[in-house]
Amino acid sequence: NAAACAARAATMPPSMKLVIISDTHGLHEELGTLRGDVLIHCGDSGNGFTRHASDVDRLDDWFGQQAFDRILCIGGNHDFEIQARAERGGPVFRNAEYLQDQAYEYRGVRFYGSPWTPELVDWAYYLDDDELRARWELIPNDVEILLTHTPPYGVLDRNTAGRNCGCRELHDRLLDLHPRIHCFGHIHASAGTTYLNGTTYVNASMV
Repeated sequence: NAAACAARAATMPPSMKLVIISDTHGLHEELGTLRGDVLIHCGDSGNGFTRHASDVDRLDDWFGQQAFDRILCIGGNHDFEIQARAERGGPVFRNAEYLQDQAYEYRGVRFYGSPWTPELVDWAYYLDDDELRARWELIPNDVEILLTHTPPYGVLDRNTAGRNCGCRELHDRLLDLHPRIHCFGHIHASAGTTYLNGTTYVNASMV
């Protein structure tokens, strides 16, 4: 169930507990109260088919009930209202840090968050291949924990039909990056973790 899924966590030195979730699609309240040092939400907190502006406020209220020193959140292809708030230039959340092509450092650990996705024209945070390549180039080479919504191509990105749906441009950028953790969601059927070339990959899809 959702509460059991929330137990997916990774421990980062120095003694930093990360709790990583994604693709909650309006069901975040079913997770109850989570605890750790940093809570990470990798996007698709909302439901793009039944979206409403108040969904972001509900999520923000829920963030305020969680037991963490820091909460980091990016958008996903369902998060039209989060994208709209970011484009208006005001704060997206009161109780979390919203990251969009942005670095964040906490206790000496370097985080970076970016929400963009390929293929899904007319959905939130869509970019074409050239634009994606430019965004991924902004990721600093010294990133330790990378948050994206899309997986890289070929890593925890197979849908129910067995097709790889991750981003090829992100895959290519990761050839030059060596984060300790790369967390994402987007492809629900491939939720889980894997370890490749020094990086722990986490597809934290909840639904």
